[in-house]
Amino acid sequence: MSTSVEQITGADRTGPGSGEVAAFRNVSKTFGTVKAVNDISLVLHPGETVAFLGPNGAGKSTSIDMLLGLREPTSGSVTLFGGTPRQAIVDGRVGVMLQSGGLMPDVKVRELVSFACGIHPRGRSVDDVLKSAGITDIADRKVDKLSGGQEQRVRFALAVAGDSDLIVLDEPTTGMDVTARQAFWSVMRAQADEGRTVLFATHYLEEADSIADRVLVVHKGRLIADGTAAEIKARAGLRKIAFDLHPDDGTPDLALLNNLPELSGLDISGHTVRIRSNDSDATVAAIYRAGFYPRGLEVTSVGLEQAFIAITGEQDAADESASLDKETAR
Repeated sequence: MSTSVEQITGADRTGPGSGEVAAFRNVSKTFGTVKAVNDISLVLHPGETVAFLGPNGAGKSTSIDMLLGLREPTSGSVTLFGGTPRQAIVDGRVGVMLQSGGLMPDVKVRELVSFACGIHPRGRSVDDVLKSAGITDIADRKVDKLSGGQEQRVRFALAVAGDSDLIVLDEPTTGMDVTARQAFWSVMRAQADEGRTVLFATHYLEEADSIADRVLVVHKGRLIADGTAAEIKARAGLRKIAFDLHPDDGTPDLALLNNLPELSGLDISGHTVRIRSNDSDATVAAIYRAGFYPRGLEVTSVGLEQAFIAITGEQDAADESASLDKETAR
């Protein structure tokens, strides 16, 4: 099964046009013999909240570095607001929250935020920034006395110290508790509602599923999926089937269940059966044909995490097949 971007979205998102926030056009980046980014093309638009997903080493960090002008592409072009990334940064159009670093020790939170607002070309009110980041109550605390979650909120405050049009976040909610994460994303939704574009990399795929308007998946340096979370989950083609068997029916016949068509996963706990299927209609029909009488039958889509695993796994299989074909042709 191919995992091309076009098949997932059914549309070309990469053509030039008005309202482009950022654009990658045929961008590649190599380090010696390693191609960290391989011919990526995409466009970000105003007001989008975009999740940037990929396994470790997939090319996310290198792509973000090029977006921010920290690295130059080996080939292709990266633009921000129609110009160079460096110029967009200088103009204060981009706010950035990195996963670590960036915090000065032995200064108070308010002092650090005040400094960031003061040097920003489009600086905001210090009190507004403290309130947005939910750190008003720790404003007089030393930065090096904060917890991990509090440090993340300070990094976020620095990212929104100015009235930026694009906000780039690298693992923004690492170290935050559930309440803090919910408050953080509430603020980010408000930022997007005001027309700002939010791009975030995360390992919390449930956040990407519930927050992002659009999901980008990179794998081995290539963009292999670009669409809404629903589109990507549908593209993976997996469904979850769950039902109970009555105790009077006896122990579930494992051999029969394992031979159901389109089965990709099976879990039995007592008389509860949970199945992952590539074709839920065919699997459910076969369940009845096999003589099972399911109670409380539920068929639902898999989560984004399972879809992510399926899509990257398919890409690995396709790459391996292509490699074997090349070896055979030699």
